[in-house]
Amino acid sequence: MPDSFDVIVIGAGPGGYVCAIRAAQLGMKVACVEKRETLGGTCLNIGCIPSKALLQSSELFEEATHKFKDHGIGLAGVTLDLARMQARKGEVVTANVRGVEFLFRKNKVTWLKGEGRILAPGRVAVNGEEYETKHIVIATGSESIPLPGVEVDERVIVTSTGGLELDRVPERLVVIGGGYIGLELGSVWRRLGAQVTVVEFLDRIVPGMDGEVGKAFERILAKQGMKFRLKTKVTGARKGNEGVTLTLEPAEGGAAEEITADVVLVAIGRRPYVNGLGLDAVGGALDERGRIATNGHYATNVPGIWAIGDCIAGPMLAHKAEDEGVAVAEIIAGKAGHVNYEAIPGVVYTWPEVASVGRTEEQLKAEGIAYKVGKFPFTANGRARAMGDTDGFVKLLADKATDRLLGAHIIGPDAGTLIAELALAIEFGASAEDVGRTSHAHPSLNEAVKEAALAASGQALHI
Repeated sequence: MPDSFDVIVIGAGPGGYVCAIRAAQLGMKVACVEKRETLGGTCLNIGCIPSKALLQSSELFEEATHKFKDHGIGLAGVTLDLARMQARKGEVVTANVRGVEFLFRKNKVTWLKGEGRILAPGRVAVNGEEYETKHIVIATGSESIPLPGVEVDERVIVTSTGGLELDRVPERLVVIGGGYIGLELGSVWRRLGAQVTVVEFLDRIVPGMDGEVGKAFERILAKQGMKFRLKTKVTGARKGNEGVTLTLEPAEGGAAEEITADVVLVAIGRRPYVNGLGLDAVGGALDERGRIATNGHYATNVPGIWAIGDCIAGPMLAHKAEDEGVAVAEIIAGKAGHVNYEAIPGVVYTWPEVASVGRTEEQLKAEGIAYKVGKFPFTANGRARAMGDTDGFVKLLADKATDRLLGAHIIGPDAGTLIAELALAIEFGASAEDVGRTSHAHPSLNEAVKEAALAASGQALHI
């Protein structure tokens, strides 16, 4: 008689492990399938966490070599120990994945080690062993999209995985793709001494971002030394003694040219990881983009099978997957699980950071919604001046008739933290006036948020 569970979650990334924990908290017998040697999925092992560790270390290195002197701090003989930096990154990853193991033990979640395959509704095989369950939750995440003509070897042509493991700083790094991942990793290696060129097929970087913020972001990164080749496509790659030679062409057609790099990072996006699950054998439907099709409550077309995270529609963000993991566990338990997709923030962890929540100005125009804009620059914020971080601004979008906050976009220091109060404001249906009349500590970066909210009604005080 095979072991049986109330819920088996396939995948132990942020969505999967959080779903398993929440289901266990709700009194269910839960197992989580994970084929890696460690829990946490792409995010904790080879994505969000190690990249943020390197971003932090590289920012400190850049401060020590270029910015400390502005504060009256003189340093002599600053050196880069990349091996130690990489080792520290590994220590951060280990601490996080061990934390998930602890949480599984604490909540009595069974870790089924191996690759999971759905045999039928209610039956899952892991490394040849079969298990019965009332509910299956698919949380298998995503993988890097390959680029035809550019063969990844994770040594000189790398995805984000190899881009986090380089044992030397490349003299020339070409990043293919101007999205979150490419710009973050490009920033890491630029700070450490690489000449970084970003090649982007579209006419702008981070295309889903508010247009005004995106233009400012590109200008700031260019000022830092990053080069951009927009409206350009990569059609081939040739490895040789001098590195990797890329063939470029204008996106709209034209003469080809070649550029050479020591390392090429392919970061053109990610796609759902659904191969080998057995979903096709049980009649599970995919949408037009290869994502698992679900209804508004994360149920697939196969009774008893659910899906969350990167493998379904929506932004590929760890915190979105976590929220969905909680929601589906609560739905399975008979509760009213829900995610407000209007209030999910997105952050680019460069410096300055870029953060957004809600709708962009372009989206509001397309929807025909009358809106007003409130903006406030960090050059007019006392704390930002004291920090020496005055690049960027806060931009709020509010309904012209009701003043309800519809979108918030920040480029500047600690934008990823500042966006949280605006996500909360959108979640609770607050107006720009509500934010503007809330007392914000002085001197703090958060005052820029307050001033932008006041500016939406022409009442900003410090500009």
